[in-house]
Amino acid sequence: MKASDSVKNYPSRLREYANYSLRSIKRVCKDIGPRFPGSDGEKKAHDYFFKELEGCCDTVVKEEFAVHPRAFLGWVPLCCYMAVIGCVLFYFGLAAVTLALAAVALLLIVLEFVFYRQPLDPFYPKKTSANVIGVKNPSGEIKRKFIISGHCDSSGEWTYTYLGGPVLLKIVLFAGVGGLVLLLAAVVAAFVNGYALGFTLEGPQSPFVNVVRYVLLGYIPVFLAASRFSNPKKPVLGANDDLTGCFAAVSAAKFLTDCGLALENTQLNVLITGSEEAGLRGAKDFAKRHAGEYKEVPTMFLGIDTLRDYDDMAVYTRDMSGTVKNGEQACALLREGAANAGLNLPCKTITLGSSDAAAITQAGLQAAALAAMDPAPARYYHTRLDNETNLDLKTIEAGINVCLETMFLFDEKGFG
Repeated sequence: MKASDSVKNYPSRLREYANYSLRSIKRVCKDIGPRFPGSDGEKKAHDYFFKELEGCCDTVVKEEFAVHPRAFLGWVPLCCYMAVIGCVLFYFGLAAVTLALAAVALLLIVLEFVFYRQPLDPFYPKKTSANVIGVKNPSGEIKRKFIISGHCDSSGEWTYTYLGGPVLLKIVLFAGVGGLVLLLAAVVAAFVNGYALGFTLEGPQSPFVNVVRYVLLGYIPVFLAASRFSNPKKPVLGANDDLTGCFAAVSAAKFLTDCGLALENTQLNVLITGSEEAGLRGAKDFAKRHAGEYKEVPTMFLGIDTLRDYDDMAVYTRDMSGTVKNGEQACALLREGAANAGLNLPCKTITLGSSDAAAITQAGLQAAALAAMDPAPARYYHTRLDNETNLDLKTIEAGINVCLETMFLFDEKGFG
């Protein structure tokens, strides 16, 4: 049975939950405000969603975990400062030390941003975050489980996205990465010319090395500017990213409860993760604790991350900067559910960044990500513009519709 066939007034029900989401997002933004990972604001959001889920789930639990919120993007200023020091040292001929600094910076970028590892966590203050999990049991035997998830935390403001949108953001990113590549090229050129440990300012040098010494000094302001990429002291409201996902997930449980419905053989799990903006820490903790039990029956994870730009709604089949391939069965079922909702959603890749679905996929479960955001990215992404005045009711309603249809479809046939 389709979700649209489950009640007679389905379209009006959809609008009801879209309006519920809209009102609730505005309430959270007004009463709680920004929710940086590990902050008091995030804790208040956990309590808020706990109470919301109590009204529509059979059981609700909150699971706390340790997080180092400044560590995830802490590599940005750290790598920039290392590059600045490398430029100065290279000017004075210390090519070997410059190589070491550039290599460490590159390694941190790959581990922290590309693969979402945690090498810097021990060097930053520890906080406490949490996941909130609401469970709604089916009318019959539990033969499968369906997890709908959104993250309740919000990020620090991305300075250049706010000041100049995606164009300025990409200029700063490419300039910073380009400077690091140039720094490495200069070191290689010095080694090729016989300066294995370094060179003196008075001794003979290749024309390339001599010119690059001064070019790299001129690059120092670029690295210093890039170090201001994100400002954790100015967390944003995150109305779209990702309160829209949170309330779409809650709406699925409310729909069943309010309409007196129950899935037949599928246990619904509503997962509100914490600290997604700190490197998917909530989803990683959830997977570490529960992946084993969810593997006992067919389980699908649907991560919803931003429902704002209708024309950009898509199923994200590749995640974590393209390095993780989300579950083929889950993504196919999500596209089929979207078709039942009247949408032909394309498959896309998260080219820079990641979603909670990637962490769940890495744990061996079938996971898919649904998002509706201009991937440029949109100017409101991680800026103060992502507030309660910048919401789109049509997109929220469509996202809830896709969630419900996919949930009913999974209950009807699983992955078969």
